[in-house]
Amino acid sequence: MNGGNLPKHTLIENDLLSKIKDSTYKPNTLIPKETELMEIYGVSRPTVRQAIQALVDKGLLAKRKKRGTIVKQNKISQEFTHTIESYDDDVKNKGLTPKTHVILLQKELPNNEVCEHLEIGKNDYVFKLVRLRYADDQPVVLVTSYIPYKVFPDLDKFDFNDVSLYATLDSHDCPILQVRRKLEVLSADETTADLLNIDENDPIFYFHTTGTTKNDVPAEYSIAKYRGDINSFEIFIKR
Repeated sequence: MNGGNLPKHTLIENDLLSKIKDSTYKPNTLIPKETELMEIYGVSRPTVRQAIQALVDKGLLAKRKKRGTIVKQNKISQEFTHTIESYDDDVKNKGLTPKTHVILLQKELPNNEVCEHLEIGKNDYVFKLVRLRYADDQPVVLVTSYIPYKVFPDLDKFDFNDVSLYATLDSHDCPILQVRRKLEVLSADETTADLLNIDENDPIFYFHTTGTTKNDVPAEYSIAKYRGDINSFEIFIKR
């Protein structure tokens, strides 16, 4: 390293930054361990830690318990706060590749929360659909959706690893025409953290969505848990 009179930790910080910018260290990958960086740069652990912390403070690196330090991905701007669009279409429009992994699809009786949002009785069956959604192979959001059985009794005949829920509802004369969303910011529990590849208690955006079809009939209630570190949300307001 050659940087004149710059402190060693600043030289290391600059070199790591250069490697992040030229994709030597790619987003969502681990940089070398502290012991490896000590050998690479010929410095002490406190010097390495100071350089890493500077990049953490700038939002370029993130420390992960039991895993190491990763290069942070640029935030994905989610625009569904002012549009009704499928996740796949939204991700594709940003030049990213969407992928879905269905964790669960089953028919069950609803709890009180689901009954209230779908305006159904406790003995009215719903389909529960749990999906982990990705962008460029990175888990982005965990979504649990509830669809009234009486609205779409054939829902379990579709493979939602490959097809969109909204597109399926559209094609079967049950389009979601209006949605109401509520946002909270919560801490990730152990299961959510594991699925989204974040640490337990990391912040997540927690959206409740109720979608209605023709004649204001509730046709979907979903709970979406978005990673706080790689998602941002655009709000469009017109006077």
